[in-house]
Amino acid sequence: MLAFPDGFLWGAATAAHQVEGNNTTSNWWAMEHAPDSPMVEPSGDAADHLHRYPEDMRLLAEAGLNSYRFSLEWARIEPERGFVSRAMLDHYRRMVDTAREHGLDPTVTLMHFTVPQWFQRDGFWRASDAVDLFARYVETVLPILDGVTYVCTINEPNIAAMLAGGEDAANLVAYGLPNPDLAVADTLLSAHRRASEIVHTVSGAQAGWTIATQAFHSTGEPGADEMVATYGDPRDHWYLEHSAGDDFLGVQAYTRTFIGPEGPLPVADDVETTLTGWEFFPAALELGVRSAWERSGGVPVLVTENGIATADDTRRIAYTRGALEGLHRAIGDGIEVRGYQHWSALDNYEWASGFRPTFGLIGFDPETFARTPKPSLAWLGDVARRNAL
Repeated sequence: MLAFPDGFLWGAATAAHQVEGNNTTSNWWAMEHAPDSPMVEPSGDAADHLHRYPEDMRLLAEAGLNSYRFSLEWARIEPERGFVSRAMLDHYRRMVDTAREHGLDPTVTLMHFTVPQWFQRDGFWRASDAVDLFARYVETVLPILDGVTYVCTINEPNIAAMLAGGEDAANLVAYGLPNPDLAVADTLLSAHRRASEIVHTVSGAQAGWTIATQAFHSTGEPGADEMVATYGDPRDHWYLEHSAGDDFLGVQAYTRTFIGPEGPLPVADDVETTLTGWEFFPAALELGVRSAWERSGGVPVLVTENGIATADDTRRIAYTRGALEGLHRAIGDGIEVRGYQHWSALDNYEWASGFRPTFGLIGFDPETFARTPKPSLAWLGDVARRNAL
């Protein structure tokens, strides 16, 4: 038995736009429905988590999990500039209360990629008042955060900066990431720091952001080690280093990328891949956690995403087992890890890839929305009940 620390959180994660459905005032909804959209399909009703979150939380809790990460949707809370929906503030507060009622510690993300259409229209993260507008939104949602310990300010700012720099949303963490927009990266860092200051006005609340760690591997050829730094610093390492001083650091890990002297290499033909085309590589989590701990100067880690897209649930269990074995090794070496949240609680809308890549511990029928817990949920729940692998 590989025992985990007392009080360890075991959970699963979702993001509002990917599961709630009909997020019509968000920038992603507009992109999905634009002429010549690169999206495979629109998000539509998604998993209707907006209305069915009590059932979803109950399924997680009954399986044995004690944590649930979900995001607030800025576009629902402030659908037009300066107008705040009291009904949506109440909705998300009920989500926090419902999680508590089911024994799930709520981890709340303030922004998971999507922003209101008006924010995109008025300059996005390049606008001179972008940080002030985000800070105003964070102040608005403070009543939701009462009693919440872990607050993720911004989800994967490194991916957000790459999207702003021209990244194809179908390729969020994979081979050949383009140059990020460094000005957007600086703005996101400023927004994170302002948001953290505001979050700290809530008693007991801790603030951090989540980083998509990418386990860059050098091929060992001449010049490859140098290219790992050149390529990896603005896409991964910089964000981990600027997490120094935060209350915690969210690590999100899925796969690895090999880097040669000319840059990243495509996935080899002879390795197992997932429905997103990424290499099946459970060790990505251990490597991401170690990198985060070292580069941040010892900021406590919360694993906020880890999983694979697969139609074969036995491979999901195998992947998660391998990831947790590596996480246990990192903990054994003195790295402070506070919890593990699997991506994802539900099969969901995977951005430009649509609904085909299934990451969920729970499946759903797109016509009736009937939930089907998978064996992987029961397996992870058993691990959580024992607090041991």
